[in-house]
This record gives sequence, C-alpha cells and structure tokens, in this order.
Amino acid sequence: MNKRYYIIVLMALVLLFPDSGLAEEKEESKKEFEVPSHVLNISKENTYPNSTEDQEVVEPSELTEELIEGVEVPIENPDLIKMLNETSIKPSPIAFGYRGMVYVGRWPLNYQSDETNINWEYQTINTNELNNIGGDSEQKMQYNQQEKREVKGALTNKISNPDDVKKMMLLKAKDKIELPLAYTTVIGQNTKKENSYSVPAKKYGELQAYAPAVNERGQVTFGEVYFQLKGYDKSIVIKNVTKQGIGAWIPVQDHVSFSFQLK
Repeated sequence: MNKRYYIIVLMALVLLFPDSGLAEEKEESKKEFEVPSHVLNISKENTYPNSTEDQEVVEPSELTEELIEGVEVPIENPDLIKMLNETSIKPSPIAFGYRGMVYVGRWPLNYQSDETNINWEYQTINTNELNNIGGDSEQKMQYNQQEKREVKGALTNKISNPDDVKKMMLLKAKDKIELPLAYTTVIGQNTKKENSYSVPAKKYGELQAYAPAVNERGQVTFGEVYFQLKGYDKSIVIKNVTKQGIGAWIPVQDHVSFSFQLK
C-alpha cells in the first residue's frame, strides 16, 4: 500500500468520525445547565401562580430589514426594531438632490453575552426544622413554605435605557438555558413538596430552600441612530458607538433548591 492510499483512508475516517473533542465540549456545555437532583420544579405545587415573562418577538418589516442590513453595527433591540417598523418617513420624489439627517435618538443597539452561569442558591426563601433529639425513632420532614416570598432580579450596575437592556439580556439567557426565566418570581405561602427527609432519633434536621437565578454578563453596544435622506432614498446611520459592560441576575421561576442537614 502506498502513501496515497493511507491519505485517502485517513480522510475517510475524519469524515466518518467528526472531532470527538468538539462533541465532548458541546456535551459539557449542555451538562453545565442541567438541573441538579436537589433542585425541584414546584410549578404545580406553588400556591402563587407566576405569570410567564414571554418576550415579544419583533420581526423587522421588509423595509426595516433592508435598512438594518446596511448598517455595520448589528441592531437587535426589539424596541428599536418595533419603532423602525412603525416609522414612515417618505421623502418627496420631487426633492431631487435633497439631503438631510433625522436624529432618532441614542439607543442600546445589541447585547453580546460573554458569560452565563446559574447560582442554584441565589436567595434563601425558607427554613423547615425538625427536632428529634429527644425521640427514640426516625421521623420524616417535608418542605413547607412558611411565608410568601418574592424574589427579584436586577441589573448589577447602572446603565442607560435599563428596560431595553434587560429585555435583550433575558432573550440571550433564554437562548442558552431551557428554564423559565423572569426578573420576578413568587413562592406562595404553604407551598409544599412531597419529597421527604429522614431525621434519625437523637438528631436535629434542618431543610433550607433557595431560589435559583441566572447570572448573565456581557457588553451592550450603544449608538446614535439617524435616518439619512438622499432625495427619495433613505438609510440608517449609526454614530458615536460605545460599549459598556453589564451584568444581571435573572431568577428561575417555580424552581427551588434544597439543602438538608442533620445536627
């Protein structure tokens, strides 16, 4: 067998069996956001019905898509796209040689995610206790939410147009994580779960409950948006582009993380 034969065989193997390292990396990325066994879904048991924070998906109109495709800086802000969809600037067809700029405002144009993590113990929401120190047999304890708790997320630092930025960050986080995310979640009083924990005789049991949250970090790109008019043609021009780092905590709705200890 000559060298040419070996090269052909090697190329065939590469095509048939893609890089295992890449496959493993993708699998690890998926595992990173898998829900641990000590985190339980309480959507059915929650005595407070949380409303899902579904973000409106704004599709650019044909004209808007044409306008934003001609801009070097990506425009992903749903509110800006919606505004462009509703704008009807129509230069006069007889305005030959007319030139002008219409200032639309300074907008957050897009959000680039750099890091996404989940803190499964973001905020303590409840503590259940069972004292079996004086007992002579094993006892069982369960989760029972003592008080209604509201868990709120927020941006980690000040930024212009915070509502627009929060929307873009939430959309990017939802792209990565298949969990119900919202900036507010409520755990109702007397919410219970059937999972039980054994407290042996002569022991004291403590069950801590936590609300998990996603920590999203990245950069927001800002720019001054103009409509440029040239006769009957119009386009979008972005000026004075800046970037700012930003972070946010976004709670996971209707999920509780448990930590059980014997003392």
